[in-house]
Amino acid sequence: MKQQRTNKSKRNRSQRTDLRNGILIRSCRRIEDFEACLQVERKVWQSADVDVVPIPLFVVAAETGGQVIGAFHGRELIGFTLAIAGWRDSKPFLHSHMTAVLSDYWDRGVGRRLKRFQREDALARGINLIEWTFDPLITKNAYFNFMRLGAIARRYLPNAYGITTSPLHAGLPTDRLVAEWHLRSPRVLRVLAGKRATPAFSKKTVRITIPSTLDDLKSSDPSAAAVIQSQLRAEFLNLLGKGYVATAVAPSESGVDYILEPGKAL
Repeated sequence: MKQQRTNKSKRNRSQRTDLRNGILIRSCRRIEDFEACLQVERKVWQSADVDVVPIPLFVVAAETGGQVIGAFHGRELIGFTLAIAGWRDSKPFLHSHMTAVLSDYWDRGVGRRLKRFQREDALARGINLIEWTFDPLITKNAYFNFMRLGAIARRYLPNAYGITTSPLHAGLPTDRLVAEWHLRSPRVLRVLAGKRATPAFSKKTVRITIPSTLDDLKSSDPSAAAVIQSQLRAEFLNLLGKGYVATAVAPSESGVDYILEPGKAL
């Protein structure tokens, strides 16, 4: 009887779908789906073969407790999320390794729907934490993670993946912040309900500014961009090492500010 309930749970999870505005979100379990994910990956990251996540990893993720979730417009896959299962402090979590949406479908809420579907799937299996890494220099991703999802960050990984062939990384070290998405936290529930993640910031907040000129420098003066990245790395490592937590971003006169709060104030 217990085995029957387990099988039913697996069937229900694999059959969960979300169809809105002509775009369907569902779990991917077929080789054809994984091949389509690979094509989207190549279009978005434009990496050489050495840096491409291969189809077997999609298979492994789907079959070992991870997730491969696709966004489909008709029969075309236009975005996906890939997560692998993890275990830390005697608890399961998911590491969301890749999320991509084709540029023709940006600003349509597809990325947010993929993440919400990911959250629902995780909660249905008793998983309360999803993590992923993101480039702190790309502030639009930080805005999405903090302000649209309610994630926080308290770890910084210098050159996490080494120098890659993707033009998105501009030949810079792949420094990454680790987003923590605590799926049942008051912060996340407020954001998903359309409210501010933090009603009022602590008076002890500090800021790290990402200059508005940085994107242009990546292509026009890579050496200068690398110097700025190094300075920002030192700031993040110093403050996160003191127990501060990155919780939000906000525009400033010279660019975009990360807002970091004392951990005890959260």
